[in-house]
Amino acid sequence: MPETIDARAAGERVESLLAELSALSDQVTRDKAEELVRVLVELYGAALERIMEIVTDAGQAETLRRLADDELVAGLLVVHDLHPLSTEERVLAALESVRPYLGSHAGDVELVGVEETGVVRLRLAGTCHGCPSSRVTVTTAIEQAIARAAPEVAGVEVDGVAEPDTPLYQIGTRRPPGPCPVPETAAAP
Repeated sequence: MPETIDARAAGERVESLLAELSALSDQVTRDKAEELVRVLVELYGAALERIMEIVTDAGQAETLRRLADDELVAGLLVVHDLHPLSTEERVLAALESVRPYLGSHAGDVELVGVEETGVVRLRLAGTCHGCPSSRVTVTTAIEQAIARAAPEVAGVEVDGVAEPDTPLYQIGTRRPPGPCPVPETAAAP
């Protein structure tokens, strides 16, 4: 079995290389390199589209689900607009994955919508709404889950997140009243 590739790191490397190409002073070289990237992306996109058609036509729902659940494959399906689930459906699944964690602190999160700009709008509920730890919760749990499920999301805006100037409790002081302590990264899904 081939070595597993970190899709996020590979994507960042591609972006870095494209930025370097854009900075080249030789326009002809830059144009050829960009055309090469474009042709390769089109080729792989066409192959992925055909794979999805074959799997779908064969009625292989389990295979289709496994492809869509694989982080590397799912990312490529998103790039080529072939993922069988919409961005909203994948965001909702990501929120479901963090609900048990939020619920353990008597909190919840609601999807308000996905804007055409790619920004996901959420609303915190329960004890997470306005909690001083809500910014950490959003970053460590919610945003990470959404980034894994829907890498094309351009940003996450959350109503009910405590403002940055809200004082956080310091180590050595009493825990604030209520069930929402600062989440630990390991506790996030």
